[in-house]
Amino acid sequence: MIRDQETMQLLLDSIRNFVQEELIPREEEVAESDEIPEDIVSQMRDMGLFGLTIPEEYGGLGVTMEEEVNIAFELGRTSPAFRSFIGTNNGIGSIGILVDGTDEQKANYLPQLASGDIISSFCLTEPDSGSDAASLRTTAVKDGDDYLINGTKRYITNAPHAGIFTVMARTNVEIKGAKGISAFIVEADTPGITIGKRDKKMGQKGAHTADVIFDNVRVPTNALIGKQEGVGFKTAMKVLDKGRLHIAAIAVGAAERILEDSLRFAMERKQFGTPIAEFQLIQGMLADSKAEIYAARCMVLDAARQRDDGHNVSTEASCAKMFATEMCSRVADRGVQIHGGAGYISDYAVERFYRDVRLFRLYEGTTQIQQVIISRNMIRNA
Repeated sequence: MIRDQETMQLLLDSIRNFVQEELIPREEEVAESDEIPEDIVSQMRDMGLFGLTIPEEYGGLGVTMEEEVNIAFELGRTSPAFRSFIGTNNGIGSIGILVDGTDEQKANYLPQLASGDIISSFCLTEPDSGSDAASLRTTAVKDGDDYLINGTKRYITNAPHAGIFTVMARTNVEIKGAKGISAFIVEADTPGITIGKRDKKMGQKGAHTADVIFDNVRVPTNALIGKQEGVGFKTAMKVLDKGRLHIAAIAVGAAERILEDSLRFAMERKQFGTPIAEFQLIQGMLADSKAEIYAARCMVLDAARQRDDGHNVSTEASCAKMFATEMCSRVADRGVQIHGGAGYISDYAVERFYRDVRLFRLYEGTTQIQQVIISRNMIRNA
C-alpha cells in the first residue's frame, strides 16, 4: 500500500540518486577496504535510512511493506554491503521489539535505532543451530531478579558495530522445541559479551559478520521482550517473514543492475565486427533474465500488498524469497557469461556481484527451508 504516491516518488527519486551518484562510485573502495566510509554512513543517517520501517512516533519513516520493497529495489542496485549496514535496524534488529516489545522497550530503543545512533543485531543462528532454529542451545537461566545468558551465536550481521542484540535463548531447558525459547534485548557493553573476529566471506565485503559469545551475561528481567517467556521463537518467525520479502526485493534490484551492466557490455563489445548483442544466443540470455526479473518483481509486489492488507503471507513470502534469490543467481551467472573473460576479472562489477548475491539463497532461510515452508503450508491448507 502506497500511502501517498507523490511523497513516495520523491523518496524513491532521492534514494535512486543517492545510489547512482554516491554509492555505486564507491563500490570498489568498499570492496578493497572492507569498510563502509563514515561519510556515507553519515549521509544515510541524514536521509533517515536507518529508520525506514520504524514508525514515525519513534522517529522513523514508518513505510508500508509495499513502500519498503520499492525502496529495496533501488538499494539492491548497488553493493549489498550498503544495504546490510542499515538493514538490521530496519529489519531483524528492530522488528522483534516493534511487534512484541513493551511500550517501555519501544520508547527506549526504537528512536535510537531510527536515528542510527545505535546499530542492532539479531542473534539467532548458532554453531549447531541454523535452519533448525528451534534446536538452539543458548540458555537464559533465571537468577534472582536477573537472567544469566550463556552461549555462542554465529554469523551475526553487524555484530562488530552493534549497540544492542536481540538474543534468542532457551529459558526452559525442559522444553526442547520452540516453546522453550525467549527473546531478550541485550546491550552490547554488558559484561561477559565477546565479539569474535570478523568472518572472511566469499563476497559482500564491507558487510561484517562475527560470532557473539555470551559468558554469564547478566541482564534484568525487563530485557525480556514483551516480559513474556516462551514466545521468542514466534517473535523470530514474525521477523523472518517480513525479512524474506525484503531480501527478495534486494535480489530483484541486484538482478536489474547486473542485467543493465550486461546489456551495456553486449552492445559495446564487438566480435566478428558485430556487437555481441546481435547474436541470438546472447539475446536468449538477456531475454531470459528480463523475463525472470519481471516475474520476481511482480511476485514481491503482490506479496507485499497482501501483507499490507493484513493477510498471512507465509507462503507468498517464501515463494518470493525462493524465486527471486534463485533468479538473481541465474542472472548473475548469465551476466558473467555475457561478459566472457571480462566477467571473471574484478574490473567489472559483475564479477563482484556474482559472489555477493550467492548469499541471498542462504540467509533469512535457505532455498530448501523455503521449499519446506511452502509445501507444509500447502499440505496444512489442503
